Amino acid sequence: MIKTASTHLFTPVQLGAVALKHRVVMPALSRLRAHWPSAVPSDLMLEHYRQRASDGGLIITESTAIASEARAYHTAPGIWNGAQVAAWKRITDAVHAKGGVMFVQLGHAGRATSEALSGIQPVSASVDPTFTENPNVVVTTPDGLVPPSPHRALEIDQIPAIIGQYRLAAQNALRAGFDGIEIFSAQGHLVEQFLQNGSNKRTDRYGGSFENRARFLLEIVQTVAGVVGRDRVGVRISPSSTFNGMGDTDPQALFGYVAERLDRIGIAYLHIIEPRISGADTVAEGQDAIAAKDLRRVFRGTIIAAGGFTPESAEEIVADGVANLVAFGRHFTSNPDLPSRIKHGQPLTPYDRNTFYSSGPEGYVDFPGYQAEQLIQAAFEPA
Repeated sequence: MIKTASTHLFTPVQLGAVALKHRVVMPALSRLRAHWPSAVPSDLMLEHYRQRASDGGLIITESTAIASEARAYHTAPGIWNGAQVAAWKRITDAVHAKGGVMFVQLGHAGRATSEALSGIQPVSASVDPTFTENPNVVVTTPDGLVPPSPHRALEIDQIPAIIGQYRLAAQNALRAGFDGIEIFSAQGHLVEQFLQNGSNKRTDRYGGSFENRARFLLEIVQTVAGVVGRDRVGVRISPSSTFNGMGDTDPQALFGYVAERLDRIGIAYLHIIEPRISGADTVAEGQDAIAAKDLRRVFRGTIIAAGGFTPESAEEIVADGVANLVAFGRHFTSNPDLPSRIKHGQPLTPYDRNTFYSSGPEGYVDFPGYQAEQLIQAAFEPA
């Protein structure tokens, strides 16, 4: 048995317009099981999300591309056409049938992609010729892992078209039955490329000051909120992360400004990835939840904390009021009934990193729930 007193994690909470029965969140997990090249969610994805749905629990989809050229991975899903919408509708129906709530994470890779996925040159806030030489940045393509393609800077008159893609994706999300939308502004993708001055060298109204660099994100948030309502919009950020070549000269002040502006808008939640996590890796074992604690000073709304939490540390951060909910990424991969396991103090099945980004059911839909796991173990015990 694991030691946990789940008093606070299993109390109801209001998430904007949505009422939840507990505070254990399944965040975006890119597991690369959509169809290629259509980006249509697969039957495996349907089963994956259905297994992990819980009564009154929140699931946030893996990063879902707003356009073909927005994809970061060749088997990631999209939400820009009718076939994708129809496939997502099957998934939201399955999650709702178990009493669950589902938000879709809308994303655009920006420079962190390859022409091999769409035939179109990647875009970013500014051009950094050294980015393609970064050995830590790779893109999954049908031919394996490759460096990102050379990118170009978005012209200022092209930015409204990108925002329009977010609007269409939000409209499609409603058609697909999602309960809300999370804007992906983290992990070195396009929105964060505008935020951080390591990647944004613009001199127009989208570059320079905090206000200008945050403009792209805030315009997207306002546009999506105009479709679904601001109380159904969340934003995910990764303060101080260097994943995908990110960097800023004053990240604490930058993300404090961003959090304060989002608080003023009144979004449903702010989803904060702790800097002890970079991508899918822990880079600062034992580090405190410094980002959530810092941003709680300026963001008065609902906070979802993510990145390296245990059931015990999750209970503590919610009890202290630093976060309102906690996201468990890697543990959800191997524990489809994770909320129940935490609630009842049951042991967690270790995750298998080797199967995170493969193509079949192994390590994706073949982890049993706790009760089934016990029956399987009993069947192999000596009589």
